[in-house]
Amino acid sequence: MITKLLIANRGEIACRIIHTAQKMGITTYAVYSDADKHAKHVAMADHAFYLGASAPSESYLKGDLIIDIAKDHDIDAIHPGYGFLSENADFARQCEQAHIHFVGPSSDAIHAMGSKSAAKAIMEKANVPLVPGYHGDEQDDDKLIFEANAMGYPLLIKAAFGGGGKGMRIVEREADLLEAIHSARREASTAFGNDKLLLERYLRQPRHVEVQVFADSQGDCIYLSDRDCSIQRRHQKVIEEAPAPGLSDTLRQKMGNAAVAAAKAIHYRGAGTIEFLLDTDNRFYFMEMNTRLQVEHPVTEMVTGLDLVQWQLDIAAGHSLPLKQEQVSITGHAFEARIYAEDPNNDFLPASGTLSFLKEPTASPHVRIDSGIREKDEISTFYDPMIAKLIVYDKDRPHALRRLQGALRDYHIGGLTHNIPFLARIATHYAFMDANFSTDFIERYNETLFTPAQSDPLLPLALAGLYQVCYRKQVNSNPQCDAHSPWGLSSGFRLNQNKTHHVNLLDDNHQVQSLTLLETQLSSATSPCVYLWQTKQGQYRLSGQLTDHTLNLEISFDTQQTADDNKSVHSQHLQTNPLQTTQQMRVLVSQVDDDFTLFMNGQSFHYRAIQTQQLEEDDNVFDKLNAPMNGTVVTHLVNQGDRVTAGQGLLVMEAMKMEYTIEAPFDGIVSEFYFKPGELVSDGVQLVDVKASSQA
Repeated sequence: MITKLLIANRGEIACRIIHTAQKMGITTYAVYSDADKHAKHVAMADHAFYLGASAPSESYLKGDLIIDIAKDHDIDAIHPGYGFLSENADFARQCEQAHIHFVGPSSDAIHAMGSKSAAKAIMEKANVPLVPGYHGDEQDDDKLIFEANAMGYPLLIKAAFGGGGKGMRIVEREADLLEAIHSARREASTAFGNDKLLLERYLRQPRHVEVQVFADSQGDCIYLSDRDCSIQRRHQKVIEEAPAPGLSDTLRQKMGNAAVAAAKAIHYRGAGTIEFLLDTDNRFYFMEMNTRLQVEHPVTEMVTGLDLVQWQLDIAAGHSLPLKQEQVSITGHAFEARIYAEDPNNDFLPASGTLSFLKEPTASPHVRIDSGIREKDEISTFYDPMIAKLIVYDKDRPHALRRLQGALRDYHIGGLTHNIPFLARIATHYAFMDANFSTDFIERYNETLFTPAQSDPLLPLALAGLYQVCYRKQVNSNPQCDAHSPWGLSSGFRLNQNKTHHVNLLDDNHQVQSLTLLETQLSSATSPCVYLWQTKQGQYRLSGQLTDHTLNLEISFDTQQTADDNKSVHSQHLQTNPLQTTQQMRVLVSQVDDDFTLFMNGQSFHYRAIQTQQLEEDDNVFDKLNAPMNGTVVTHLVNQGDRVTAGQGLLVMEAMKMEYTIEAPFDGIVSEFYFKPGELVSDGVQLVDVKASSQA
């Protein structure tokens, strides 16, 4: 029986495990690093222990320290989650030797699956289908070339140890083989300390389908549904779903039976996942086994109605499986989308920073959020940048897909770059909606997935202007507001003329946008004001009220009539619906100081409000980043990546025997220096780039 559980992990998986353990009446113990002192999983646990510095090698990978903590506090079991020590056979063995339940398979099972080539040899003996290839120990060039030519092309070279795409090469012809072997060897040696390679037939456009298995200590093993994980970027999963669409009952049963055979071949215990490649002709091949709970396990929980963490804890305590294979039932369909702090448009570069605003979709039996992050938390550079997992469920795939699309529209994050708009484009892509995909889906549809849906480019700016006017009026109406604050200057009064509102914003491209909104007469005493904004394309008519960070508004757009236009001026709906002249919208807004973000149609738009007086004094704030005359850069006062405040010195340049300090025109982060100390610069050239705080 387990009464005390230490979770040797962090983030959302630690929170997930703590939730179930506490529901079972188990006392929970968290561990944390410097970066996670105030993390959600630490707050959730009954007790928490400090491990060390933020780097994983100084904290979450310190297996000896974690074992010592467990022994010192008479802890019964350790759950490793996924990542870190979860597939470390030595750590599992330490737990066994200390008579602590390791919530996972035996150390021998982990070791058996630790090498891809050894795992394939075991699977071959168990008659689990394998991709044709060579997995032997003989590794000289001549042997690999012989096996490759016997296999045929195209083929895939893979590192026998490790993953993540390292040590992997696709070879289309014999002429490229030798260099690919040498290149893969070098990369495998650097990444994993072992240069052993294996060869496999390269499957074009396969699907990645995996099967969840569970086994107990009594030798029983069953499978719980399958999952499709084909939507990947850089060999990492993005969206998963269960069950895998389009598989016949016969194929599902064959894959499930093969997965059970694979688990039994290594006397497996606990939760495991057998990953297969499914070819276009519906032939499937063993790829690898994950000897832990998978990130995407919630979709299996949704369609089976089971708590897999509870199963793990019960089996680790020695209990038998609670169900037989014939008792397992699959109902409905589920999707999981991984919410990451990353920039899809920049090769999915991880992002870090403070989550200044967080509004998640409303949780329900159809929508689940697994997260270890709260608003104002920091996304650290030390760990995987996953923010949360969004899981949705409904009676079938089309209904579940609509749930996914809606939940992504309702998921709002401010303060850092994230992948929600990218996920939304996948979820609404025609091929994904038709379940017509393979592992190259993102590469195949690159142009449409990385290009935001076309919309009126001035619409966000118009709404930002309206928001600023409403915000200023709201602040000005507060009896405690500063009467001399620039926000109090909500309008420019003109005798016998309508009021005008001047709004100056710094946009996503670091350009200053100036808007003048004309306030018209009220239609009634209770109606909100109507504002007109004139552009070259036409006139926006905006009316709105600001309540609890939400701008409730009505907007229409009148096109301009040109000299050669025979049609009359007309109003058109902003979503290209010509039958409607007016659109009602609700736009969520988050604001931190002068920075604010609009959330609309699954996208976010960042702006920084600039006071009118500042523009009048500086003409253009970005002129401050330019050389005032010909001269020489003397020194940099800050480093690239530093956070700076308005007026802080960035660099010193010399001209005409005088030194000039180039100062930051606003708060932000130094993104780039264009000249090194000692280099000559010309009058007017930009010397340094600073990203405004709204973009940092």
